[in-house]
Amino acid sequence: MDAINPNASVSRPETTAAVTRGAARLLNALGYAPLAEVTLPNGRRADLMALGRKGDIFIVEVKSSLEDFRTDQKWHEYQPYCDAFAFAVAPEFPREILPQEPGLIVADGFGGAVLREAGVAPLAGARRKALTLAFARLAAFRAAGIQTLVLE
Repeated sequence: MDAINPNASVSRPETTAAVTRGAARLLNALGYAPLAEVTLPNGRRADLMALGRKGDIFIVEVKSSLEDFRTDQKWHEYQPYCDAFAFAVAPEFPREILPQEPGLIVADGFGGAVLREAGVAPLAGARRKALTLAFARLAAFRAAGIQTLVLE
């Protein structure tokens, strides 16, 4: 729906963009530095990957619709690359279908709220160092206008 025409439908890409933006704003408010669309070493793409003040890594998977969740069950493959993992969904998403283990963020284009804290499973030191360096390089490349999505 939009403010001008409350009966207008919102496309899946628009929902994804709004939830991603709101979740990134929430992560920033919580002290994380988020990057969108980060390809992990295993080839999977994290919707948001964020680095905390103490070096902790948080991955957020955005689910824009029930169909998106049902057809994309790869979320377990993100967990070896983060300390904490959460789903981010729009306010109207049927949250009861989501698994209980990950954290849960509800977000729109303006911000978000944590409804369920993400469990913490600390990364091994060597993996954390490698991911942190790759994250920093990726952020620097993007800041320089060099478009890359892959953690090297």
